[in-house]
Amino acid sequence: MSVGDAPVGNTSVATMLVVRGVAHRFADHDVIHDVSLTVRIGEIVAIVGPSGCGKTTLLRACAGLVSPSHGTIERTETKVGFVFQEPALLAWRRVEANARLLVDGDVIVEQLLAVSGLAEHRHKWPYQLSGGMKMRLSLVRTLAAKPQLVLLDEPFGALDQLTRHHLHDEFLRLHAQQRFTALMVTHAIDEAVYLADRVIVMSGAPGRVVAEYPVAEFIEAKNSGEPKRPRESWMRYQPAFSALCGRIATSLETHS
Repeated sequence: MSVGDAPVGNTSVATMLVVRGVAHRFADHDVIHDVSLTVRIGEIVAIVGPSGCGKTTLLRACAGLVSPSHGTIERTETKVGFVFQEPALLAWRRVEANARLLVDGDVIVEQLLAVSGLAEHRHKWPYQLSGGMKMRLSLVRTLAAKPQLVLLDEPFGALDQLTRHHLHDEFLRLHAQQRFTALMVTHAIDEAVYLADRVIVMSGAPGRVVAEYPVAEFIEAKNSGEPKRPRESWMRYQPAFSALCGRIATSLETHS
């Protein structure tokens, strides 16, 4: 692990998810090896790493969709939401019906549709939505079920930069409202730094954890000297933000 980075596996704060020595093998090759990490309650943690290093496999193992070959995964709560790379909306259900797919109540869905800016589009069909709106709806559908742990697999990867930045802020607003815990996989370093409390770096395959960066130690609120959450758009253009992105990029290059 990189010098000066926070220790992986710190359990001094109440945790939602604990991964201990997890490894997984497909056919004749190892995908991930001896991965340990924690996600604390209310935290957003991002995982970055080169293509093929097992990030998605690790995320699916955390969701219980894959049984790791070795190691253990413990979750404090069992109510888990998973946001995939593709929105996977039901084409025969309108926006509002898609949003209500996993719940019976009305209040939470109405709140999420309003916060996400989809309330005025509630009667549209999925094909009538832009890519960004479809991803918003996917997030709403997942969060309407009130999961304590949300797992996200590159949910913003297929969007243009302006739409991604807008959805980053939408996601942070929803997090501030619901206070869920989140573990996300992304290829975009700037996205990881903007959204996460900690960024975990994985090596090339078989993937293992090689560094961990606590974002609040690098990014501070404007003129206040205090860590800022939720983040604000101006922070993307500050020297400290760029410097942290550079450190993470260097770590990725070193361990790819």
